[in-house]
This record gives sequence, C-alpha cells and structure tokens, in this order.
Amino acid sequence: MTQDWTIQRVPAADGAEIVLHSLGAGPGIIVVHGGGVTIDMYRRLAVRLADRFTVHLYNRRGRADAAARAEPYDGEQDIDDLATLLAYTEASNVIGHSAGGFIALRAAARRLPISRLALYDPAVQVNGLTPTAWLPAARAAAEAGDLPRAMALTSAGINTHSAAARLPLAVQVAFCKLFLRTPIGRTMAELLPTTLDETSLIHRNDGPPEQWATTEAEVLLACGASGPPYYPPTIEALAGALPHARTLIVPRADHDALNRAPQVLVDALADFFGAPANSSASGQQDRSRPA
Repeated sequence: MTQDWTIQRVPAADGAEIVLHSLGAGPGIIVVHGGGVTIDMYRRLAVRLADRFTVHLYNRRGRADAAARAEPYDGEQDIDDLATLLAYTEASNVIGHSAGGFIALRAAARRLPISRLALYDPAVQVNGLTPTAWLPAARAAAEAGDLPRAMALTSAGINTHSAAARLPLAVQVAFCKLFLRTPIGRTMAELLPTTLDETSLIHRNDGPPEQWATTEAEVLLACGASGPPYYPPTIEALAGALPHARTLIVPRADHDALNRAPQVLVDALADFFGAPANSSASGQQDRSRPA
C-alpha cells in the first residue's frame, strides 16, 4: 500500500517554523540528518520503516525548507529544534547520522526525553580518534571560494579509507569539479560552509567518552564495516561509557548505509526500536556484533 507524506509546520522556540515530513504508522522515530545533505537522502529509510513506525524527517537549519541558521554556529539551535519536535510528535525514539549523531547524542546527554537512540557513524570526537589536520586547509579553500579544492580536502580528510583519498590532490580536485555538476554535488557544495562549521564544533568537543555518560537513553551505536576506520573504535569507546548501550558493525556498509537503507540495517533498527521496554539494553554492552 502506498503511503503519502504528511507535512506539518511546527513553531520553533525562536518563532521560526520547522517543516516536518512524516510517513508511516506506529511509534514515532525522529531522524536527525547528517551534514552536507538534506532529508531527501533519508526518504528510502523512512519508506522501509514506515510499515512499523511513523518516521519524522526535518531539514536542520540553513537547508532546503528550513529556516536560516543562527550565527555564529554553536549547535544550540539544533538542540532546541529537536526538543520542540520531541514534544510536538510525542516521539521518544531518535536516529542520528554522522553530524546529526553528534546533535542527537548531545541532546540525550542533556536528558531530553529520548528513550531510545540509534546512532550510525556518529561524528563524535573521542580522544582524538577522528582526523582533524585537514580542516584548516579546507576552511581556507572554502573561504577563498575554491569549492572544488575545499570539497576534495574535506572528502579526503573524512574518508580516509577511500582509494580516492590517496590520489594526488589535483586529481581529487578534478573529480570534485565533475561531481559539482550533479544535483547532489551542488547541494553538498552549497552546504559545505555549514558542514565545516559543524565539523569545527565537533572537534572542539573532543574529550573522553565519559563526558557523554549522563545519557540515560538506550543506545544502539552502529557503523559500517567498510566505512572510515575511526568509527569502530569511536563507538566502542562510547559504548564503554554510556550506561545502556550496545554496538553493531554492519557488514559491507559504508558511511552512506543509513541513506541506502539495506535490509540488514533496517531490520536491526526495527528490532531495536520495536523491542519491549527495557529489553534492548541492560547496562552491559553487546560489543560489536555483526548484523
């Protein structure tokens, strides 16, 4: 049966509007998307969960149909907007991806009413595990208006496992120029300054995993077996500090697996969010089991 998206305009704490795109029936799940993209990248995930859950997507500030973002960026508006949507939808389940994972974990650590939190490749800097040396050069290129170079530096800095990251920078820049001709490339280039601001905030919050230990939600920490190599140790470190957490390594999955929504990941998320209360985490970590 084909389902239609419901679009609602929700008043934010600062008087702006949050445009909420919802699909499905059942318990609510709010998706906090990653940097450099819009909610369009997560519609496949929503469709594949919609037979069991009501999935809520929204563009974070400064993107597509969202209101403008407050400057300088400190992430507080993201927390406020998520709090607004938790109250409006009465959902207590959240999925966070990449930089959205940082926002969602930050919200949970502040004890927003999140009962279950699934994070995929959470961009949370723990004890310097994520590379940072690339960021100043990428910011300088973006500020100079050289978006292909800025995108090449950003991609290589984040995707350290990629063969493309080992190519000469001039070749990477040439590929980025071609990528900029595509719709997703143009979107990512437009949002690149936002992405770099978010990355800077994440790096400024580097520290031991225990800083997140105030999180009371049950947490599923997932990453892809074929993705950047710093995510497995990151989620392991977080799982050791969070009181109710377990880890999941998804086979043959890269950073974009949440967008691609393979069945193995969809089923793992459905099991996590659909489990009876207090059964999906018990205070002991289920370490890195394959799906």
